[in-house]
Parts: sequence; structure tokens; C-alpha cells
Amino acid sequence: MKKILTLALSLAAISTVSAQDVMLTLHPDKAETVIPKEIYGQFAEHLGRCIYGGIWVGKDSEIPNIEGYRKDVFEALKDLQVPVMRWPGGCFADEYHWRDGIGPQEGRRKMVNTNWGGTVEDNSFGTHEFLNLCEMLGCEPYISGNVGSGTVQEMAEWVEYMNSDTNSTIAEERRKNGREKPWNVKYFGVGNESWGCGGNMKIEYYTNLYRRYNTYARNYGDNRLFRIASGANGGDTHWMDVAMRECRHNMDGISVHFYAVRDWGSEDDPITGIPMGKKGSALVFSDQEYYEIVSKSLEIEDIIRAHIAVMDKYDPKKNVAIMFDEWGTWFNVEPGTNPGWLYQQSTMRDAIVAASTLNIFHKYTDRVKMANIAQVVNVLQSMILTNEKNPSDPCVLTPTYHVFKMYNAHKEGKFVPADLVCNHIQVNDKEQVPVVSSSASLKDGVITLSLANMDLNQKHTVSVSIDGKQVASAEGQVITSADIHDYNDFGRRESVYPHVFTDSKIGKKDGKLTVTLPAHSVVTLTVKTK
Repeated sequence: MKKILTLALSLAAISTVSAQDVMLTLHPDKAETVIPKEIYGQFAEHLGRCIYGGIWVGKDSEIPNIEGYRKDVFEALKDLQVPVMRWPGGCFADEYHWRDGIGPQEGRRKMVNTNWGGTVEDNSFGTHEFLNLCEMLGCEPYISGNVGSGTVQEMAEWVEYMNSDTNSTIAEERRKNGREKPWNVKYFGVGNESWGCGGNMKIEYYTNLYRRYNTYARNYGDNRLFRIASGANGGDTHWMDVAMRECRHNMDGISVHFYAVRDWGSEDDPITGIPMGKKGSALVFSDQEYYEIVSKSLEIEDIIRAHIAVMDKYDPKKNVAIMFDEWGTWFNVEPGTNPGWLYQQSTMRDAIVAASTLNIFHKYTDRVKMANIAQVVNVLQSMILTNEKNPSDPCVLTPTYHVFKMYNAHKEGKFVPADLVCNHIQVNDKEQVPVVSSSASLKDGVITLSLANMDLNQKHTVSVSIDGKQVASAEGQVITSADIHDYNDFGRRESVYPHVFTDSKIGKKDGKLTVTLPAHSVVTLTVKTK
């Protein structure tokens, strides 16, 4: 009780302190590293209602669809300009057998999705459906291959099926199933979470498997696979060390997974075995819980630095990329929903986490070349929600969706180094949260500046200086809400969405930009200089 009281008093004291100015100095002359658009990647797993009822409703559905893809979801993804999408898992990938999902849909094999809720999987959404979706969206597919329960031959033939333009039996089978030309899949993962649901392997064992499976995942024609190894769980640098030592010459990237979770919990759901009960609610949380999640999400920077230090020992030229192909917040499922479907709501808190995490990724894109938030529809920190009870209701765009769309301008801009000076909020004895997170990029002579005010209760004024430049104009958008708990839901007016931002001014004499950030907000500005 004493500890709780101390924390409460600490936060109360924070809320009464007047906001201090934040100093930000941008160095556009030092901008060198390009922010890959793949940092804004998505992840679609056969989990809950991500695929079925989310992306895919089938061509005969009464729900408006485009070739079986739910129309409003498809249009929202198209508008989001998704650069890359990972599929079919996740944990599902290592029990997925691709031949179950090709050919006439009525003849496809049914299976039980033992990873996620015991749902019967009818495989009506398979290789053709996923790769055609990516083609229609204009995004790169990222395939996760089955190492945990699949064979080398199975993986090799899947790559051939997707990428070969020869007259082989496998390529002819693809043509018979309706696809003449290969899709030329670029990104290919050899296993997923091999330390856990992908086989519970030790890294010393996995590296041998990786080299074996990877050998037979052939290149076809001019297409070259970007080969991705199953990497570490969070900050497991031993896994990274052995993987880099043994496989660095055979891989282009290695995955890292990290979720912002307060407490994974010790009690498992009796049916699914999924840890439940201690991650907290997505909608009902205290100020203290807010700061704890934000603080937890910021740990991703320490994890990146630790892995980079290991990788630099073996690969100083940075030929091997980090792929954060799973990240995001993870809370208890919404009451009354299947615990194995991982359906959670998304509030303004999630928008803050999304923005500050993307800001961190931008800093390390000399190593971090891709990130795939988990997941795209109806699962964890999703972009889009559809209504399970009334499937024909229009889909809902989450606060995280709006952050991703607002950040689109950073894609393929050069990261602008910066010096940020600001106060910090004391979360507990060991953790602090800076009041502001920032990132800037440069493209075609224009600076895109993103700022997240992580202070729940106070606005903060940011004084922005640009080396050797004066600001000529600045305009942009803000995402905020009256309450950090606000969220978007079915059948009511949208609560969290971008507005035109007007609270910035340019100094007449010094040409500096002053930006006043509302409490718990995300702002992105287009800044032109003279």
C-alpha cells in the first residue's frame, strides 16, 4: 500500500508542475541515412479475425468486397500506402502447409488453428489470395516459411511455386491454379520465433536448420530473395551473437520481436495456454499504467542498441539488417471476446506509443530496415477494426492508423539528426519518460518534423532551431483527444483523428519555429526553410 501511495503522489506532483520549454536543434546538413518505407510495414496472421472477417470475406459475401477482399478494409489499406505485409504468421507460420491453401477453394484441407483459439481454418485464404492482395495494394509481400513442422522440400517448392517462370511441374501447377506469371516474392523468412512457438529450439540448433533450409530456397530468374532469419526475443543478445557468428554470410536480415507489455502474467488460459490476466486493459488504465506502458515501449531503443553492438562485431559494414517484424502494445483481450483471438481496442495511448516507436526506428535505419506492427486488422495494436457482432458495419480506423498515415511523409526521406533537451517524468525508481519524443526527415529540400507530447496533463512548448536555416513556413496536423482513454468505435462519432494544427509560430527576427503541443498529442509538420 505504501508503494502505491508513493507512486500516486509522484504522479500528482507531476501534474501540477508547469510545463517547461523543450529545445530541439535539427542538423539537416548531417542527414545521410534514408528511412526505408518498409519501416511502416504491416503484419497479417491467421489469428482471430485478422484474415477472416477482417481482410477476407469471400467473393460471395453480402459484405461489399473486391474479389473477396472486404471493400472498406481494402480501401483503407490502399489509402495507408502499405509498403510491405508479412504473412501467414507469426506462430501460425510454423504449422502452415502452403499446399493446403491452393487450388479450388471447396477442395482445400481444413485444419484446427491450435495456436490461436482452436478455430477451424478452412484455408480459403492462401498463397494466391495473399499475393494477389499485395499486388492490388502495391505492396511487397513478406512470406514466413515453415521450419517448425515443415520440410526442406516443402519450403523449396513454395518458393518455386511463387517465383519460378520455368516450365517445371511446380510452375505449371501455379498456372493451372490461375496465375500465369510468378509473383517474384522478395522477402522470405526462414522460420518464426524458433526460440518459442516455432519449435522451442536453442539457437545453436536453429542456425544449422537455417543454413539447411535456406540453401534450398532458390533464386529464380532475376529475382533475389531477401533472406530473413528467425531472430531474438526482445533483448536476447546471445541468440543474436550465435546467429551472426554462424549465419551472417547466408542472410540479409534477422528478425527481432518486442511487445510493450506491463506484465505477461503467470496464469495461462486453460484452453489456449495463452498468458492472461496481468497485461491490463486497453481501455481502463490509470495514469501510472499509462506511463508504465510508454516507458516499456521506449525500451525498444535499448534493445536496438544492444543488438547493433553485437552485430557490429561480426558485420561492421552493416550488410545484415534488423527486421522488427513484430512490435506493438499487447493488453488483455476485450471482455466477451475469444481469448485466443487477441482482439483489443486502441486508444490515444496507443497513438503515443506508435509515434514514439516510429521516432526511435528512424534513428537506427542504418540497421533497422523493416518493421511490421502487430497486426493489421482486429488483432493487438491494429490499424483497422471490423465488427464481429454486426459484420456489415463500416470498419473503424484506429488512432494508430492515423499516426501511420500522418507519418507517411517520412518514408524514404533522409533522417535528420537532432539534439533534444527536455524534462523527464519519473515513472518509478528506475524508469523515466521524456515529455517529448521527436523525429525529422529531409526530402526534396523539405523537412518533415514529428513531435509526440507524452505528458498526460501538460502542454509543452518546443523551440525548434535548424542549423544554418530560418523557417519560412510550417503547417501540419495534430492527433489528440480530450481524454487519453478516447478511442474510435462502431456506431459513434470518431474521437481520435487528425486535425489541422495551428499552434506554431515563426520568429520574425531569428526564424526559429515555436510549437506548442497539447497534452498527450502527436504533431507532424511540413517545414520549409530559407
